[in-house]
Amino acid sequence: MPPSLMPPNAAAPRPDVLVVDDDTEIVALIERYLGAHGFDVRAAHSGAGMHAALSERHPDMVLLDLGLPDIDGLSLLQHLRTHWQGPVIVVSGRGEAVERVVGLELGADDYVAKPFDFRELLARIRSLLRRAAPVEAPAAPAPARRLAFAHLVLDLGSRRLHDADGNEIILTTGEFELLRALLDRPNEVRSRDELMNALYGREAGPFDRAIDVGVARLRRKVEREPSAPDLIRSVRGAGYLLAAEVRPA
Repeated sequence: MPPSLMPPNAAAPRPDVLVVDDDTEIVALIERYLGAHGFDVRAAHSGAGMHAALSERHPDMVLLDLGLPDIDGLSLLQHLRTHWQGPVIVVSGRGEAVERVVGLELGADDYVAKPFDFRELLARIRSLLRRAAPVEAPAAPAPARRLAFAHLVLDLGSRRLHDADGNEIILTTGEFELLRALLDRPNEVRSRDELMNALYGREAGPFDRAIDVGVARLRRKVEREPSAPDLIRSVRGAGYLLAAEVRPA
């Protein structure tokens, strides 16, 4: 059972969370707990239900179970990432390392195994939503902060990445945050623990491959030759570094 409920802050906006899970008991608990903490929660119990909910309106976040009755959850995640780039947390009873890695590779921003602690789930939701929140425009007109590096330009205000030809490269929330963390200290090794703290507010566990998977996904989008990366480099036993000059664009 979830911990005792706290009343929501009535003055705060209520983020819209879509829970995709065929376990009605778990969904009811999530609805009750998140609802008491200031969230609007919608539920879908199948892949078809998720598509219907997304056509109605796009949520601020999706909590996705992998064991759905009408479609494999990993296939649904892959489809979701093709059409929507908002935050996704996989919440699944499939807790094996391979399932976690595949889920992250396919675009999930985080992975929570059942059974889970409701307070931890809430903390991860809030962390992802804070990172995904749009940056408010300044009161006085000011140019957006844009960083140029290698053949790319990242707009930190709009969270949009473009290549030298002006083509947009779509980034998920996790990919943007990882790239920004590497850009903060270019040509300097960032350990996995540092990057985990920057992205998730916690250190990496002994078998946690979230950063390695995130780097692999990001390389496929930013490297000229992802199979031989020269922009995001691995430093054996230490971490990763972004090998480029970073300058205002």
